[in-house]
Amino acid sequence: MAFRNRRAAALPAKLSRSWLLVNAATPEAFGPSLASEADSVIFDMEAAVPDDQKSQARDAVVNALSTGMTAWVRVNGIDTEYWADDLAALSEAPGLRGIMLAMTEKPEQVTLSAMRLRAGTPVLALVESALGIENATAIASAPGTFRLAFGVNDFRKDTGVSDDPIALAYARGKLVVASRVGKLPGAIDGPPPAGATSEIVASETRVTASMGMTGKLSLSSDHVDGINAALAPSTDELTWAMELLEAHAAGASVGDGSYLPRLARAQKIADLADSYGLWNA
Repeated sequence: MAFRNRRAAALPAKLSRSWLLVNAATPEAFGPSLASEADSVIFDMEAAVPDDQKSQARDAVVNALSTGMTAWVRVNGIDTEYWADDLAALSEAPGLRGIMLAMTEKPEQVTLSAMRLRAGTPVLALVESALGIENATAIASAPGTFRLAFGVNDFRKDTGVSDDPIALAYARGKLVVASRVGKLPGAIDGPPPAGATSEIVASETRVTASMGMTGKLSLSSDHVDGINAALAPSTDELTWAMELLEAHAAGASVGDGSYLPRLARAQKIADLADSYGLWNA
């Protein structure tokens, strides 16, 4: 039985805004998470799972991905004893959409992970340390890298910086620039706190968008709608794009030199709105 939300299942992962992390040790949560409005769902076999439950969680994930479910999976870092077993177990799972590689610090870590999976399996490189940020451009350019994601909490532990957006601006900016240099989709930001209110989620996601990041991790399905809304074209943008495209279709004159760039931006907004199911709204 397939559980995936149809809209989200049809959305290319390069456009995914909300990335919902689900504890792999709680398989009863897999179905509800896949039925949520999260653009992408990640079964988390790393940070959420105690060492003595790693094997059991891995078996639960492989079973789910072999019986109709489709999801991403966060695997343990390459320097852990669990990495090789994680990839071996997932290599034949038919429902695997891709992996998130924890503690990515060097480009070869992505490539070595990709080589152990089916050809073409995308790797989300989760950058969680000062060394990872320093090597972000090389990681973005590595064979196998699909998108970069920011492990905010572990980065803060590694560096001692606060959660103030100014303190984290350099790291976020580095991931955004590296993604562009590596010709990747936009970088994915770290999650709001698990118990965050809708106001906090909206505020944090506005920071995400202002930094040029186009996705955000989430620890709760309650945060998904707020993340999706904040990282999608606004109502004003949709109205502007629709009016410009309708005028162009009706034969409006080209006007000044800014017309073609504005038309291209309107078409991009229209394409995103179509992908996110926003036009009817």
